[in-house]
Amino acid sequence: MAIRYYKPTTPGQRGMTTQDMSSISPKTKPTKKLRSVKTKRSGRNNQGRITTRHRGGGVKSFYRNVTFNLPADTKAKIVAIEYDPNRSARIARISDQDGNQHYILASAKMSVGDTIESGEKVDIEHGNRLPLENIPAGSIIHAIELEPNRGAQIVRSAGARAQLIAKEGDRVQIKLPSGEVRTVHKTCTASLGAVGNEQHKNIKVGKAGRNRKKGRRPTVRGVVMNAVDHPHGGGDGGSHGPGGHPMTPWGQKTLGYRTRRRKRTNKFIVRNRHESKRR
Repeated sequence: MAIRYYKPTTPGQRGMTTQDMSSISPKTKPTKKLRSVKTKRSGRNNQGRITTRHRGGGVKSFYRNVTFNLPADTKAKIVAIEYDPNRSARIARISDQDGNQHYILASAKMSVGDTIESGEKVDIEHGNRLPLENIPAGSIIHAIELEPNRGAQIVRSAGARAQLIAKEGDRVQIKLPSGEVRTVHKTCTASLGAVGNEQHKNIKVGKAGRNRKKGRRPTVRGVVMNAVDHPHGGGDGGSHGPGGHPMTPWGQKTLGYRTRRRKRTNKFIVRNRHESKRR
């Protein structure tokens, strides 16, 4: 996929780029059976409290029900490559041997008319899904399970790819896009190849209105606020930094300060994603 540039007729188009939709199947609409109403929560939890700031508004869209746990012994044909407004990657509509249709993540080399399979003894070909123990070391994979039969949880965004680097006993080592190396049980499944739409990261938004359509509201820096509103605020004649540790509006340290406790999964991490940056 390439990046599409505009011939600017407005100031907003001068620095704007967008996706090239040539890889999407023409004249296709989302299947009604594979979509559902998407309720907007505006960054609020089940109690109505804001847990993610700067969210709200945006264009209404249906949610595409993507199958992240494709059943074993499935042989399907790719019917169409479609745009999904809820994720950066493209999705592929497939029809299996029983005539049932599913949405799956479209890999980089996937095209209409191809055949993909899922199972323990399928061919090592781009787009097929099989257990990690049956995938050769060094292979590029995506849509990886963290626990057996739970469905793909990681390496699902546009252009993402991981590499299976080693097998030890009942676990395999995977190098993730962040540089982290972690172990996963060998019976977990993954799809071969990288996720498509690789150029998504190079798109320039160009104007604020485009972010508002995505449901992203304006963000105000703490250093330009008053001292009563933010720990970074205040200062006679203007202040250009917190003067101490960067903090959230509620006084909690941020920007590099670790706040997550993952004792249950830390034992599966062989190499931390921050180690290469420290050297």
